[in-house]
Amino acid sequence: MSTFKQVLVTGGAGYVGAVLVPKLLAAGYKVKVIDLFIFGADVLAAVKDDPNLEQIKGDIRDRDLLKSIVPGCDAVIHLACISNDPSFELDPQLGRSVNYDCFRDLVCISRDSGVRRFIYASSSSVYGIKTEPDVTEDLPLKPLTDYSKYKALCEAVLSEERRPGFVTLILRPATICGFSPRLRLDLTVNILTSAAFHQRRITVLGGAQMRPNLHIEDMTDVYLRALEYEDSLIDGQIFNVGYQNLTVMQIAEKVRSVAGDTVEIEVKPTNDNRSYHVSSSKIERLLGFKARHSVEDAINDLWRAFQEGKVPNALHDDRYYNIRTMQRLGLK
Repeated sequence: MSTFKQVLVTGGAGYVGAVLVPKLLAAGYKVKVIDLFIFGADVLAAVKDDPNLEQIKGDIRDRDLLKSIVPGCDAVIHLACISNDPSFELDPQLGRSVNYDCFRDLVCISRDSGVRRFIYASSSSVYGIKTEPDVTEDLPLKPLTDYSKYKALCEAVLSEERRPGFVTLILRPATICGFSPRLRLDLTVNILTSAAFHQRRITVLGGAQMRPNLHIEDMTDVYLRALEYEDSLIDGQIFNVGYQNLTVMQIAEKVRSVAGDTVEIEVKPTNDNRSYHVSSSKIERLLGFKARHSVEDAINDLWRAFQEGKVPNALHDDRYYNIRTMQRLGLK
């Protein structure tokens, strides 16, 4: 049973936040969301009238804003970032300023304002390329890109700033998949499902690379449960959070099994050789958490959303693609 009353979710109008925030409200929490809302002001439309929701349009790099909104919050779930490698590489200076430079301020303001639990969304990409059959939390980090490098550096900052009474938890999610009101169509499972539905053709880059995958419903359930665990179970801990480790070609085949045999799969070469098989045995062993939703579930959820018209203009609307939105807005 959680003792927290008010939760601050940074990036709460993002892909994961748009599924998480309604779950937090349904669980009885008061929720503050800080987000730039660059993917639409109506992402949280389904819960916008909930009296326990406060939506704040703002930048996490604004120290004064943080000092005004963090007090009163018991817990922080930090999701906000420039997400994925291509988006980061579009403007590395912007990526660093959002993902790393302001992070210590956010952590320290949270701690000094009485926040008792800080949950950080890192990434399984911090491991880089591994030859081990199972990538566990005790293996050295070898990030290959600036995006993953700054995720790893933020982990170090959070560990440094941990104090008695300020419980820190680092989660390293696999690649998320599935439907969200703020849908991303630039993630592997989602990309391939959209291509199969709209074009009846899937392009696989490489294909042999192993990718860890996690349904968005399971990811958001992890955050909910992270507010309920006893301090002693999670304080200072790091957990991988994943479910099915599949090659990109295996994902494509699963999409085709839903879409039908008439969908073509074309293979092209790639320079992206990131490949790793993430083990989530630690979170199951210590916290009893095991994912319940499969990649097939995510594909079927997306397929239904496309059929029901929930994703209008999927191929061309910038809001489904991080890098296109950033290019259009010229975010600084």
